[in-house]
Amino acid sequence: MAKSLSPFTKEQLLPQEETLEILKNKRQLFIGIPKETSYQENRICLTPDAVSALVSNGHRVLLESGAGEGSRFSDKDYSEAGAEISKDTAKVFACPMILKVEPPSLDEIKLLNPQALLISALQLKTQSKKYFEALASKRITALAFEFIKDEDGTYPAVRSLSEIAGTASILIASELLSNSKDGSGLMLGNISGVPPIEVVILGAGTVGEYAGRSAIGLGANIKVFDNSITKLRRIQTNLGRPLSTSTVQPKNLTKALRRCDVVIGAVRGKNRAPIVVSEDMIRLMKKGSVIIDVTIDMGGCFETSEVTSHKQPTFIKHGVVHYCVPNIPARYSRTSSISISNIFTPYLMKIAEDGGIENSLRFDKGLKNGLYFYHGILTSKSVGEWFDLKYSDVNLLIF
Repeated sequence: MAKSLSPFTKEQLLPQEETLEILKNKRQLFIGIPKETSYQENRICLTPDAVSALVSNGHRVLLESGAGEGSRFSDKDYSEAGAEISKDTAKVFACPMILKVEPPSLDEIKLLNPQALLISALQLKTQSKKYFEALASKRITALAFEFIKDEDGTYPAVRSLSEIAGTASILIASELLSNSKDGSGLMLGNISGVPPIEVVILGAGTVGEYAGRSAIGLGANIKVFDNSITKLRRIQTNLGRPLSTSTVQPKNLTKALRRCDVVIGAVRGKNRAPIVVSEDMIRLMKKGSVIIDVTIDMGGCFETSEVTSHKQPTFIKHGVVHYCVPNIPARYSRTSSISISNIFTPYLMKIAEDGGIENSLRFDKGLKNGLYFYHGILTSKSVGEWFDLKYSDVNLLIF
């Protein structure tokens, strides 16, 4: 008997899963940008050019009057770009989406509308338990931009600000060295017949790399110290030239500190920056030499470091000029604002294209990494453990 031929296989005849497409309906954003109130914070999240791009794509931006002045952007610049300007702080904070550089204060959180989306820095080590309780009471969804990851697994905001801090550290050191009163009166430049400036860089990360790039560009000799051979190898590759590199060994470090004119501290730890340079080592340094402690926001990597401000940035100890300002990028507020804006704008466009923050969080793991509150529920394990708060896995909340 002839076997009947079926056009379907047995597997094809079995019940199959139905895959449903998640529709992405483009959403209009209404973004509020309040004026920064934190001490010496002059940066702003969006430049007029970024506002113009958002408005031309059908979004609304409400800016508090004077918010861009610290970065030399006027209300007129933003108005001409299509932003709405308001002097009413409460009205700006009532927007469905709030963009800030610094995290909002407790008084500012009170002005937020329930269920609002907040995108700002978190600055975990400066926060209190009350801050997170206040966000929970308003059922806020909050993203920390310093924890947002890029496609290659890096943190774009942290890297960008580290590039600025590294470059700025050499520019600041050059200025302090030339000061005939406190500095050594030396010029950080490669002048014929004059020995080059000696720069020691502690830490071979992004800050160290950009400090090294700037120092070499000005003609200085640099020595880089780091306990990671991989990082030391990478900085040589990225700078494209052989460098004097070493692991952090007290004998080699002390010898380098005795001879150097500038030391850049860029060694970071998990909770606190490790103290790499002791007070005894600093006593051996040349009078008028300069220390720039970029890690002062994490406690500093010099034993003699004390927090200073942009208003009074330096102090002298053992004849050595110390510069220990925590927020170096804010000194170059316009450059920093443009850099932050370049990071924010594509994410805002993507959130709108995806149809809202929920869809963006589903599709973008890097963006999800920056989430620490979802509709008033804490989703960050590190925050929960640090402040002894209950937290939930974000993947159980977003399907």
